[in-house]
Amino acid sequence: MGIVRDRMIAELELRRYSPKSREEYLRCVKRFVAHYMQAPAELGEKEVREYVLYLVNERKLSASSQKMYVAAIRFLYTHVLGRPEVTHWLPWPRVGRKLPVVLSGSEIHAFISAVKSPKFRAIVMCAYGAGLRICEVAHLRCSDIDSKRMLIHVRFAKRNRDRYVMLSERLLQALRMWWHYERPARDGLLFSGRSPDKPISRKAIADVIDRAAEAAGIAKRITPHLLRHCFATHLLESGTDIRMIQALLGHGSIRTTSGYTQVSKEHVGRTKSPLDVLGTSEAKPLG
Repeated sequence: MGIVRDRMIAELELRRYSPKSREEYLRCVKRFVAHYMQAPAELGEKEVREYVLYLVNERKLSASSQKMYVAAIRFLYTHVLGRPEVTHWLPWPRVGRKLPVVLSGSEIHAFISAVKSPKFRAIVMCAYGAGLRICEVAHLRCSDIDSKRMLIHVRFAKRNRDRYVMLSERLLQALRMWWHYERPARDGLLFSGRSPDKPISRKAIADVIDRAAEAAGIAKRITPHLLRHCFATHLLESGTDIRMIQALLGHGSIRTTSGYTQVSKEHVGRTKSPLDVLGTSEAKPLG
């Protein structure tokens, strides 16, 4: 699908999809085409329907993974091949929301202490201390760290929404330690991979996280994104306004951020039941 692939890349770039989204869309379409071993222009509604059912019934994909395939195939036929009628009927799967496991403050402290590498300690501290997505951490440049105003400029954000987040004193110390150790170029990537112009891979970060969790004796499964969840939940439990948390996380909708009110056990636990105020002066507003 050489020509179609090039056209799809161009259309994704034209609509300013993030590199991560472009990569996922291309991966899904490549597998769809490989499944039939035919050019996508030769396939139609029947093949699309059969393929999605194959993903659900045989590959047993989760609803969120199925949604990615649906989005990619819709994009292919709507914007690249100009045949929206092939996929206009294709439903978006209902994605259930599972409450993520959240680490306590003491568990976070033990976990960070177990990361011995200055580089990876700074990386996980960025994820937890500033609430960054791991791709945002990986694409930070030295010039994004503003120690005078104690801010981090997040440029590689979802849907290309730049934002500023706080730069904590502890995180700044960790970043300075790493900078003095490695001396990355002032205008270059802060956390490069095997070459200075390539960001650190998600797998490299995940491997370090797994080892640190084991060393810290934490049985809960820690993922790079879980650290961002902990950041938001701990802010909420500390009394931070949910609108501020929305801005720090870079959420386009407050509905996305409000999911953390379901995660926070402390926040729920501090809310008094109306049953407890019946027959007291506090029950007056209840009538």
